[in-house]
Amino acid sequence: MKLLGRKNDEGAAKAEPVEVDEAAVVAGTTAPKGKPTPKRSATAKRRGPVAPAPMTTAEARKRRKEMRATLTKEERRAEKNQRRTAMNDRRERMMAGDEAYLLARDQGPVRRYVRDIVDARRNVLGLFMPSALGLIFVMLAVPQVQLFISPAMLVLMAVMAIDGVLLGRKVKKAVDAKFPDNDEGAFKLGMYAAGRASQIRRMRAPRPQVERGAKVV
Repeated sequence: MKLLGRKNDEGAAKAEPVEVDEAAVVAGTTAPKGKPTPKRSATAKRRGPVAPAPMTTAEARKRRKEMRATLTKEERRAEKNQRRTAMNDRRERMMAGDEAYLLARDQGPVRRYVRDIVDARRNVLGLFMPSALGLIFVMLAVPQVQLFISPAMLVLMAVMAIDGVLLGRKVKKAVDAKFPDNDEGAFKLGMYAAGRASQIRRMRAPRPQVERGAKVV
């Protein structure tokens, strides 16, 4: 029995294979009507090679400069604000004594202990900068006292040298008692302590963690 409008012959020819439009596949567009849709894997775009991480600071700086050249004015301003915020956050953590943000010279429990000893002590070395500036100001304002300025400077430097030696001995003795396994020499610890003591207290970095006159154990 045959149905109207439909072929039912046993020898009906099979559908011929249809060629895939390679141009459409490459372009990622839909194939024309009557042709099979290309596979998803064929239409996927290939990603280019990923740039390797910068090996030096100069290379990283150059890459950031090239990237910033493609940013808009608003994006550049936002990046600058973000960088400033991150820098302020790192500095605040460093000033607070966060071990992860300290310089290499300030890291470790020994250096923290030395800083506490210096910050709790009244140091003559801390008078160096104010005294030197005061003497220079007096010398410029009153030239007649220049003959007395040089001897005064020598006396001040001698007093500070003695104070630095006493401070170095005190620091080394305290460190040896608290950290018996410490291998840092007396000269190295003394120079670190003297360098911090010569700075004005409010300008020391990291910020002092103990009050002046406090007992450090």
